[in-house]
Amino acid sequence: MDIDVMGWIQRTLKPHMVSPDEALPGRDTPILDPMPRHEIFGLPLDEEPEGSEVAYFALGCYWGEERMFWETEGVLNTAVGFMGGFTPNPTYRESCTGQTGHTETVKVVYDPRRVSYDDLLKMFWEAHDPTQLNRQGNDIGTQYRSAIFPVNDEQLAAAERSREVFQQNLHEAGYGDITTEITPGQTFYYAEVEHQQYLHKNPGGYCPVHATGVKCGPRPDQAS
Repeated sequence: MDIDVMGWIQRTLKPHMVSPDEALPGRDTPILDPMPRHEIFGLPLDEEPEGSEVAYFALGCYWGEERMFWETEGVLNTAVGFMGGFTPNPTYRESCTGQTGHTETVKVVYDPRRVSYDDLLKMFWEAHDPTQLNRQGNDIGTQYRSAIFPVNDEQLAAAERSREVFQQNLHEAGYGDITTEITPGQTFYYAEVEHQQYLHKNPGGYCPVHATGVKCGPRPDQAS
């Protein structure tokens, strides 16, 4: 995150969702063109190998989230971008204004024979605090809201089921209600090349952790 941009956001903006009429107009052409190759996997960022499935998650700053997923066994490709808003093909700086409606999102391409969607959901819930509305720690704005974007009915059902389980565990740990949106049918827009695999290119880069420490799944005394 650009420190000057982040400071400006925190000083001048209140985190509220922009309406479609208020959103920035965007553009018809993609921001990421031509499509680069993944710095770790070597694949074009938009490649989805045969037999793979795709998932989309937003849990705050997408730099650290992408690294978490690319380091996961069974994940074949990742990319960062924007989802859940109104502005077509937004830039990073546009999304940081809160005027596009998008949230920073990671596209995860995975082999379901090696890692399940339920496994990815568990990682998602445990890696951030989904009870914080439109923020994660000092990252404030609707672009940092917690979200899952299912691509089919099976993912939608799994996401809603996992949210119920994690909500119970959070309440028992003293946390409030989950604010995570679960919204199917959204378009993913790739972010600029400098944001792709950012923490591989910048090993000392900004990478906050906002995990609650609460686990997603039955407690040991509840397991069958």
